[in-house]
Amino acid sequence: MAYLVLGNGMIFEGLRIGAPVDRVGELVFTTGMEGYLETLTDPSYYGQIVTHSFPMIGNYGLIPEDFEGKPALFGYIVRELCGAPSNFRSRGALDDYLKAQGIPGLCGVDTREIVRVTREEGVMNAMICDAVPADLSAIRAFRVERAVASVTCARKTVCPAEGEERFRVALMDYGAKRNIIRSLQRRECTVTVFPADTAAETVLKEDPDGIMLSNGPGDPKENTGCIAEIRKLLGKKPIFGICLGHQLTALALGGDTVKLKYGHRGGNQPVKDLQTGRTRITSQNHGYAVVAESLKGAGAETFVNANDGSCEGMAYPDLNCFTVQFHPEACPGPQDTAFLFDRFIAMMEGKKHA
Repeated sequence: MAYLVLGNGMIFEGLRIGAPVDRVGELVFTTGMEGYLETLTDPSYYGQIVTHSFPMIGNYGLIPEDFEGKPALFGYIVRELCGAPSNFRSRGALDDYLKAQGIPGLCGVDTREIVRVTREEGVMNAMICDAVPADLSAIRAFRVERAVASVTCARKTVCPAEGEERFRVALMDYGAKRNIIRSLQRRECTVTVFPADTAAETVLKEDPDGIMLSNGPGDPKENTGCIAEIRKLLGKKPIFGICLGHQLTALALGGDTVKLKYGHRGGNQPVKDLQTGRTRITSQNHGYAVVAESLKGAGAETFVNANDGSCEGMAYPDLNCFTVQFHPEACPGPQDTAFLFDRFIAMMEGKKHA
C-alpha cells in the first residue's frame, strides 16, 4: 500500500504504480477521456502530480509515436491502470514506462473525490509516499520553480519541412509539444527550435519568416528573461503564441496574469470565438490565465472560456501577432482550431490577419 497525502491533511490509500520513490508536487487533474500518452509526455506538467478523472487509463498501451516530449510530471494518479493493453500500435504497458522514467504513481484511489476536493478547495500540494508523514510542512512549502529552464532544449535544432520549404519559423522552446513542430512542418515550414534563453538578436539574425512562442510549465511571471526577449521580438516578425507563449506575450506588453483556482486541463474545454460567436472544443493544460482587461489599448480579446469567462486568446494587429491559451495542434474537436496555424501561415505570406 501507499498514500497520497494532500496539503490540507486528507489521505488517500492506494496501490503503488511506477517508480518506488516518494515525491512532492502540485496536485492537478485532467478531464480528458483519451490522450493519456500526450498528457504523460507534455512538458507543461513539470512539477505536478496529475490525476486522471477518467476511470481507466492505459487501455491502449504505450505508443511512442504519440509522445509529445520527455515526461516532466512528478507523479501520476489513476483509478484503474490497465495491465493488459490492446492496440496494434502498442509497444508495452504504461506501468513499465512509469518505472523506466522514474515517475511514481498510485492506482486504486478515489479519483473522483480527489477531483472534487481540488475543484472546491483549489490546487494544492500533495505527496506520494509509503508512509504518511507526521509533519506536512514540507508538502505545503513546495513550489514549482525553474520550470521552463528544466524542460527547454539544450541547443538549437533544425526540423526540415515536409516537402518543399515555403517558410522558415523560429520556435522558442519553453517546453514545446512535438505536434506544434509537426503542424508547421506539414504546412511546408522548416522549424528552427531555440532554447528558451536565446537572445532576441540571435533569433532575428537568422531572419525567420515568423516566430512561434511555445507552450510550457510554471508561473509565467517567473520567466523575466524570456519576457524581456519577447518584448524585443514583437513587431519585428509575424508571431503566434500558444499557452505559456500567450501569457508571456501579455506580460511583455505590460499585461497581467493570475493563477486559476484549479486550471483547465483536458481535451474537452469549450472556447467561444468572439469574432464569429462559434464555440469550439479545445485541448488545454494551464493553471494561469491572462487578464484581458490589463491589455486595453494594447490588444483585443479574441476567445473566452465558455465555462468561466477567462481569456483564451488575444490579437495584437499592430504588432502582427496573435496568441491563444489553448492548443490548436491537438485534436479534441478533432480539428476545431487547427485553422490557427493556417492563419499564421497567411501572416507570413503577408496577408492581413483576420
